[in-house]
Amino acid sequence: MKHLLHILLTIATLSIFSSCHTTQEKEAAILQAGTWRGEITMQGMGLPFNFIVKKDSGNYKITLVNSIEKIELDEIVVKNDSVFITLHIFDIDIEAKINGNKLEGIYRKNYLEDYELPFTATFGDKYTRRENSEPENSKFDGKWQVQFTEPGGKTYPSIGIFNTTEEKLKGTFLTLLGDYRYLEGFTNGNGMLLSTFDGNHAFIFKAKLINDSTLMGDFWSGKSWHETWTATKNPKAALPSYLETTYLKEGYEKVDFSLPDLEGNLVSPTDKKYENKVVLLQIFGTWCPNCMDETKFYTNWYSKNKDRGVEIIALAYEQKDDFGYAKSRVIKMKERYQANYDFVIAGTSNKEAASKSLPMLNEIISFPTSIFIDRKGNVRRIHTGFTGPATGVYYEQFVEDFNDFMDQLLAETGN
Repeated sequence: MKHLLHILLTIATLSIFSSCHTTQEKEAAILQAGTWRGEITMQGMGLPFNFIVKKDSGNYKITLVNSIEKIELDEIVVKNDSVFITLHIFDIDIEAKINGNKLEGIYRKNYLEDYELPFTATFGDKYTRRENSEPENSKFDGKWQVQFTEPGGKTYPSIGIFNTTEEKLKGTFLTLLGDYRYLEGFTNGNGMLLSTFDGNHAFIFKAKLINDSTLMGDFWSGKSWHETWTATKNPKAALPSYLETTYLKEGYEKVDFSLPDLEGNLVSPTDKKYENKVVLLQIFGTWCPNCMDETKFYTNWYSKNKDRGVEIIALAYEQKDDFGYAKSRVIKMKERYQANYDFVIAGTSNKEAASKSLPMLNEIISFPTSIFIDRKGNVRRIHTGFTGPATGVYYEQFVEDFNDFMDQLLAETGN
């Protein structure tokens, strides 16, 4: 009987040891430090991107490389045999199994129902968006007048700017709603491919040269969106004015609202805090990469100019009609960018609903949109979209014009 009991105790001990050993093995999965080549499968195509893993004192950090842009990710959890990656300020995650030098899992937009795309990654693979070994050519370099066509037939104008550098094709598209940020790819004879992945935008552009000055192409975005586009090389390519698309309806000179700040207190541009000050209203959403670029710019500008009699109120239009959810997204963005101006929760990201929240405007067609208010409380300018740093000289022109106009408003008196 004692012998049998001893055997049973031995078996139990081994079982416990085996169980602990198995658990330890699961917890011992390591995300290798170094360069990885990730790929998201969307609409039958692979969207490649590079990311760099670092491990310091047991904590992982990832740098997402998007052309010349480096995006730091610091919410990384490795648990058992899996890695969970939160993509910057966005409510978006990558969840993947770790299998040595391979990752396999999903890319998920948490705020959208049933939005998942396959994700894979390989450690040590050379970062490239190239599909062959043909040398780059300069046929696509220059400025192009572009027209995009949406599935229903609606069109919108754009400017394409492309340049071959460091054996890669780089560039972007400007539209009235904003720019398509940092694009990178390659040429292939009379064909070209550009793509971007910044955590939210997952874009692929392809085109063929029909002749020396005409392009016909396709644009794929995320899980299901597809547009076609045509372009003509034109060094004088231009867009309609950013200052004429959204405007005050006849009979209005001011914008007014009463919206809750992050503590639930109602805020209005007529509050005493804003009296006799220049006020900039930023209509934005934390889900919007162009708004991310704009927030970086406004944060830096405000920190240098806040003592000149200027305030910024950011009106957040978020993905869910839930104050707690919207507040959490805005707080995360504020902390990430150290944005120390005022934020209110304005509504959801639906443009029609956003337009109704500010009935003195004809419409809101873009996140972001900025409204410039002088010391007397009158609207002096409404700027649709944001021309970000990926646009090069266009961004420089925006910054110069912004500074000149703000200096003009600040120099005026409110009397």
